[in-house]
Amino acid sequence: MAAPDERSVPNDFIRAIVAADLAAGKNGGRVVTRFPPNPNGYLHIGHAKSIVLNFGVAEQFGGVCHLRFDDTNPVAEESEFVEAIERDIHWLGYRWDRTRFASDYFDRMYEVAVRLVRKGRAYVCDLSSDEIAAGRGSLTEPGTPSPYRERSIEENLDLFERMRAGEFENGQRTLRAKIDMASTNLVMRDPVLYRVHKRPHHRTGTAWCIYPMYDFAQSPTDAYDGVTHSLCTLEFIDHRPLYDWLLVEGEVENRPVQIEFGPLGLTYTMLGKRFLRRLVEEGRVSGWDDPRLPTLCGMRRRGVPPAAIRRFCEGAGLTRHEQVLQIEQFEAAVRDELNRTAPRAMAVLRPLKLVIENYPDNLEEQLEAVNNPEDPSAGTRRVPFSRELWIERDDFMEDPPKKFFRLAPGREVRLRYAYFVTCTGVVKDAAGEIVELRCRYDPETRGGDAPDGRRVKATLHWVSAKHALAAEMRLYDRLWLVEDPADVPEGGDFVANLNPNSLEVIGDARVEPSLSEAEAGSRIQFERQGYFCADPDTKNGRLVFNRTVTLRDTWARVSREGD
Repeated sequence: MAAPDERSVPNDFIRAIVAADLAAGKNGGRVVTRFPPNPNGYLHIGHAKSIVLNFGVAEQFGGVCHLRFDDTNPVAEESEFVEAIERDIHWLGYRWDRTRFASDYFDRMYEVAVRLVRKGRAYVCDLSSDEIAAGRGSLTEPGTPSPYRERSIEENLDLFERMRAGEFENGQRTLRAKIDMASTNLVMRDPVLYRVHKRPHHRTGTAWCIYPMYDFAQSPTDAYDGVTHSLCTLEFIDHRPLYDWLLVEGEVENRPVQIEFGPLGLTYTMLGKRFLRRLVEEGRVSGWDDPRLPTLCGMRRRGVPPAAIRRFCEGAGLTRHEQVLQIEQFEAAVRDELNRTAPRAMAVLRPLKLVIENYPDNLEEQLEAVNNPEDPSAGTRRVPFSRELWIERDDFMEDPPKKFFRLAPGREVRLRYAYFVTCTGVVKDAAGEIVELRCRYDPETRGGDAPDGRRVKATLHWVSAKHALAAEMRLYDRLWLVEDPADVPEGGDFVANLNPNSLEVIGDARVEPSLSEAEAGSRIQFERQGYFCADPDTKNGRLVFNRTVTLRDTWARVSREGD
């Protein structure tokens, strides 16, 4: 189950149904849910909502949640994805008894299919997938019955057994349910239950050459796993009659109930696997764990805390319609979690040297800095201070405008945790670029306060030039320029909405020496810069940090400035 969070217990229509079932004594007082991903890709933030819901409901009502892979399509499934999904769910903070697979039940599902054929409720069809789709009909027109619909039970049993034996090629024959070609629900118009796939399966190898469709596999496997409440997203609401039909007609013991909820989407985000796969395959991102992607592995690499994802999903609530939440809501949840938990440090992204002319050459101090003002138990650290420092280039202007309060010639500012300094001059190179600032400090202001009570209008962060460590900073921003990246003109391409400035790499940043042992995945707030995470590329003395999120919503400010 999830790591403990300080949060109120959610209350929604699904939990109301579960509570009512328990009160009525259904399912022997058991609550069993499941998360059934298809191992054909990587999980994203949309999947997180289902994970949080299924594990959360089970935990709240003293039940269990199973992880079960719907591995019924050998064409797209790989063990790599199984391992990645397990890793992502563990990272989110959830545990389960053992990993389950739909393929565990291939024999039992085949028996159900044979039972349907014996009852005259399924038949082998020779139509191609295109012919089946063309005969499905429409919402206003009934479907056209397959010419093979009235095959005898004996012939269907023989053909299905021969399908199982590998006698037919891919697409040559399917097993279809025999329900109602005039049903108002198109899903019930003789759906395909089994198809031929002569391709090795990632677990069963070549033991099978026919595989159940997703719609066929879900209800029997839920029943075999003892699931009481099958929670799924809204696109399966039209499939619920088939889910129930298979349980009844297939004579499957244990009857779980399917309950649908609205899927989660985010503005400035695309969640479809085919869209994400294209970005990866075309090299528009560095891989599935690119920190700009909404994949869970990408978010982990970016430094998003799993607790923030859990709280965001819980705070979104549950509805019976699709939810598209503002990306700002997600970023706010990330900031809130990191503000409480991330230690602080100082980093200068675009260094400009500052020399304190009246500071003794041979003096080095260790100043006390607060690790996290939101968490007194985080304590303090020692930060070295010396005559030569690095400050942020943007914190100085030689000819500042009226509302610029940072460092300028003749102006006094505070150095964080240190002293007041006043700029006395600049040093320029042959091209006229400022390469060094000259300052004087007031030794009476150690700690950042003046004994005479004088005040300054700006506090700057800094690092000691002698002690600072070199670091690479990867400044990630939104991957998309528009709220709905899929909204393109007819004939257009969604990649036209990609943000060309979604990544800026700064190779010559400087950080304080306390980060010398930073481990990949460690999160930190660089004061005045934003929240960052040490990237897995951090190794062998090379420091690389990814920006998780800015300290404030900079997009909102840019939007206001553009109005």
